[in-house]
Amino acid sequence: MNALAGTSRNFRLASRLLGLDSKLEKSLLIPFREIKVECTIPKDDGTLVSYVGFRIQHDNARGPMKGGIRYHPEVDPDEVNALAQLMTWKTAVADIPYGGAKGGIGCSPRELSKSELERLTRVFTQKIHDLIGIHTDVPAPDMGTNAQTMAWVLDEYSKFHGHSPAVVTGKPLDLGGSLGRESATGRGVVYATEALLAEYWKAIKGLTFVIQGFGNVGSWVARLIHERGGKVIAVSDVTGAVKNPNGINIPELLKYKEATGSLKGFSGGDSLDQNELLVHECDVLIPCALGGVLNKENATDVKAKFIIEAANHPTDPEADEILSKKGVIMLPDIYANAGGVTVSYFEWVQNIQGFMWDEDKVNKELKRYMTQAFHNIKTMCQTHHCNLRMGAFTLGVNRVARATLLRGWEA
Repeated sequence: MNALAGTSRNFRLASRLLGLDSKLEKSLLIPFREIKVECTIPKDDGTLVSYVGFRIQHDNARGPMKGGIRYHPEVDPDEVNALAQLMTWKTAVADIPYGGAKGGIGCSPRELSKSELERLTRVFTQKIHDLIGIHTDVPAPDMGTNAQTMAWVLDEYSKFHGHSPAVVTGKPLDLGGSLGRESATGRGVVYATEALLAEYWKAIKGLTFVIQGFGNVGSWVARLIHERGGKVIAVSDVTGAVKNPNGINIPELLKYKEATGSLKGFSGGDSLDQNELLVHECDVLIPCALGGVLNKENATDVKAKFIIEAANHPTDPEADEILSKKGVIMLPDIYANAGGVTVSYFEWVQNIQGFMWDEDKVNKELKRYMTQAFHNIKTMCQTHHCNLRMGAFTLGVNRVARATLLRGWEA
């Protein structure tokens, strides 16, 4: 089941639990605006090449739309649509005043030079500059894009609208980026994990963790869990997997990965088959990589007691049912990885105020938002007698539905 079908299914289940009017339900699913543009640029060798860019603006009932821009060969309208819709519910779950959007360009960023990427980003921005804005739609980096990409978007947008640092988040610090942004998603995952474990009178210290994915999010999750006395016993990424039943020395592994670009050959643990990582014995499993990694084939063999969905859509609906029946407690992606967009919101607030926060304030506010959101989800679980995934979806959908009704959606 693709991301769009999975997201729509969860939305419909939440809508039924909330008893939403069928017309309102339908209107909440329909995107506000879908933008498709042709981006034609000269390559370094002088030949012309054209790429298709998308921006899907899903909902703005609660505030300006917010969402990443991804550069990936498989960017298609369906996927972008699902992710835009997911952002609408995610920002509502975190209770930040945004709606949802998502964008992308169908290209292979690794095959383009830096100057080609800059030209492509500037052309894309030229085509959509009048449809994004500080109080309209605020893009951010995503797969295949980074702080430099956002710097180009900011510069190109400012040529039309004057200096506007708040038009994008995830910028370099020198252009108004926020301290704490790099670690935000991983740190948010750890705060969410602490909130969940506290419900069961447990703490990170002394528990065993398996982390799938060792990119930005996975490496920060591993580092912060290690600092809190948690035992990370297995880690994997595209280059390989490492296990150590006594706990991996995460600072050493980070140094090794930076030096070699790989997890293979790390002396502080044994290599492990990547497919076995997800079914490895542990207390807490944290998928931080791709979607759909937990499916009906491997769900019955999962031994973790808790699953924290740091990746987007890592659990297929079939796996979801199997794991729920087994009594595995799952913290849904729509909440667990909301730390990134929450600190993006802080960046936007700082830019609008023209007043920057120190890192302690950013992290303290992030913890407050993540902890509060967890308690709000638990309240919805009790009200609707549902699991955490439906608790999060009912919380998000209910907030958007209320804002839509208050604004007078039929007017």
